[in-house]
Amino acid sequence: MSNQGAPFSQGSAETGETVASFTHYEGAQKAVSALIAAEVPAKEIAIVGAGLRSIERITGRLGYATAARSGAINGLMLGVLFSFIFVLGSPSVQIQAFVGVLLVGIAIGMLLNILMFSIVRRRRDYASVMQVVADHYEVKVAPTSVHKARAALGTAPTAAHPASAAPRSDAPPRYGERITPGSPSPQTPPVERPATPGAQPGQDDDRA
Repeated sequence: MSNQGAPFSQGSAETGETVASFTHYEGAQKAVSALIAAEVPAKEIAIVGAGLRSIERITGRLGYATAARSGAINGLMLGVLFSFIFVLGSPSVQIQAFVGVLLVGIAIGMLLNILMFSIVRRRRDYASVMQVVADHYEVKVAPTSVHKARAALGTAPTAAHPASAAPRSDAPPRYGERITPGSPSPQTPPVERPATPGAQPGQDDDRA
C-alpha cells in the first residue's frame, strides 16, 4: 500500500501544528478521542512527547537462586508446550511421559538461566525495568484540520477586545500633558487680581 498523499508520511519529522499540550499522556489520549469524535481524520493527528528521558527502575538483586527460579518458570512454560504437542500427537502416551517432559523443561530452563547469569553477573547483578517518559505531550494536527481541531478542543484563539475609551476628565491639563487635537479644552478658572487702593469697585486699574 502506498502512503503517497498522506499528511504524515512514515519517518517524516513534520507532525503538524500544536493544538493542545498536556503534562500526562492520559490527557493527550482524551484529547485525541475528542478530536476523533469531532470527525477530525485520525491519520492527521499525532501525539508528540517532548523532553524524552529514560528511567531505569531497579526491581531487585540478582543471584543464583533468583536466576534458577526465573529459569524454572520459563522452563515450565516450555515443558507445557512440548507436553501438549506430544499428547496431541500421540493420545496413547501415559501421564508419566507428560510429567517427565515438564521436568525436563524445568531443568533446561534453570540450567540456561544460571549459565546466562554467570556470564553477565560481573557487569550487572540486579534486575530492572526500563521506561521512557516525556516532560509533556503535545497533540498536533495537520494544517488542513487545525481550525476544526481547535474548535473541538476549545483552544481557538479569541479576538482581541477593542480598547475602551479613556475616561473624560474636566480637570485642566497638567504641566507637560499633551492635549489631543479636537478635544474640548478645559476652562481655566479666572484669576483674581488684587484690588488697587483708592480704586472704585468694578473699575479696572489703569497703569502707565
